[in-house]
Amino acid sequence: GFGRGSSDLGIPTANLSRDACDLQSDLSFDALPCGIYWGFGRIGGGSSSTSKKSYVAAISIGYNPYYGNKEKTIEPHFIASPKDKRRHASSCGETVLDEFYGEPIRLSVVGYLRPELPFEGLDKLIQAIKKDIVNSERLGSSQTDDVSLAERAWVEEGTD
Repeated sequence: GFGRGSSDLGIPTANLSRDACDLQSDLSFDALPCGIYWGFGRIGGGSSSTSKKSYVAAISIGYNPYYGNKEKTIEPHFIASPKDKRRHASSCGETVLDEFYGEPIRLSVVGYLRPELPFEGLDKLIQAIKKDIVNSERLGSSQTDDVSLAERAWVEEGTD
């Protein structure tokens, strides 16, 4: 990845490029609408109980206008549960998980939060991301509709 989520923002993300994505969607990578979303994700594959742990995720799809990226990426920030010791471990109080470079990630985008926007300054970007994380967690932990439950189950039970 770009390494900015942790170093610049204090909010680590997984940076998924077109080459790393096996989309199970009718849309191509390029056709994915840019914006900020919420959903569920899992790090790691296989059948162990730890690899089936899902997280609520705040997900950016796009070009990150603040940084002027030329490549489109999908960047999930995985949110640990309130009881998880890794919760609030980063410099801006968000979840820090162990490094997972090279690990498969299963990700489901469930809902839209807002458009991708340019920001005047890093502080305003961090404020917006923190709000996205709060909204993602609120939505992801309170949803009991069939679609949300099915998407979380798909993330947890699937094999990579």
